[in-house]
Amino acid sequence: MPTATLSPPSTQQQDLRAVEQVRHRLNQVLRGKADVIDKVLVCLLAQGHLLVEDRPGLGKTTLAKGLADAIGGRFARVQCTPDLLPSDITGFSIFNQKAHEFEFRPGPVFSEVLLADEINRATPRTQSALLEAMAERQVTVDSIRHGLAEQFFVIATQNPHEQHGTYPLPEAQLDRFAMKLSVGYPHRDDEISMLTAAIDDSRQARSREPLLEPAQLVRIQRLVAEIPVARPIQDYLVRLAEASRNHPQISLGVSPRGLLTWQRAAQAQAYLRSRGFVTPDDVQDVALPVLIVRLGIERDDPDSIIRELLQTVAVP
Repeated sequence: MPTATLSPPSTQQQDLRAVEQVRHRLNQVLRGKADVIDKVLVCLLAQGHLLVEDRPGLGKTTLAKGLADAIGGRFARVQCTPDLLPSDITGFSIFNQKAHEFEFRPGPVFSEVLLADEINRATPRTQSALLEAMAERQVTVDSIRHGLAEQFFVIATQNPHEQHGTYPLPEAQLDRFAMKLSVGYPHRDDEISMLTAAIDDSRQARSREPLLEPAQLVRIQRLVAEIPVARPIQDYLVRLAEASRNHPQISLGVSPRGLLTWQRAAQAQAYLRSRGFVTPDDVQDVALPVLIVRLGIERDDPDSIIRELLQTVAVP
């Protein structure tokens, strides 16, 4: 079976070791959520963006800050409210009277990790300001394009739709997210460990030393994109997408863009498992967070529909 064109062994081992160190640190930041941490790393290495829907106070902001520290990136946070303007996200031009010209003041999207908190409390017009940034890694202000960091990563949190003052995210924006996750409450032992760690951290400041250099992260992301996917695996992905489009309880099936995202997430999953090729298990392991953000499911238990979908298509 073909494998990816890997970096020299020493470089590859260093990269894998650095990713493992990031995983370990994030597991200290968000205790008892190893599966969530792995999916966050898959999303990051796949150059996607992450949507987290859950209740307040479960560690979403802490996770985003911990990730920014670990990858040595600039962290920015936007608290989405109904009066938030698109320019509050992208930036704006202001006239410099001394230079007699307009100069651009960059907004929070000019960071490596952007936390868009409670994104569905912002108006659709403001939500759309993130579309170009997420899809093209650039923003256009006054007809001038400004490039963003190559490893630009958005973590957006979303309140449950039944809460007051929320605007639904349009399908076009949902499709820009690679994954959707839910953190959930920790187990009792993990909460006790969290309380103990809070006392220890107050006595000794937690290390914020970066574990990944920006250029190193970009190299890993490019390597992930080069991991080969055998023809039978690609055929499996296409058959799953076709099944989603023909399912009686799914009103919106997987789009071609969603299919590309699914393949890239499977490649990242293979990388985290130290493999240079994708297996059906990789496709299935990332299916739930990849599909739940983009399928129009007409039942209250979308997880069961996705699992049923996986069971209806033969595995190569």
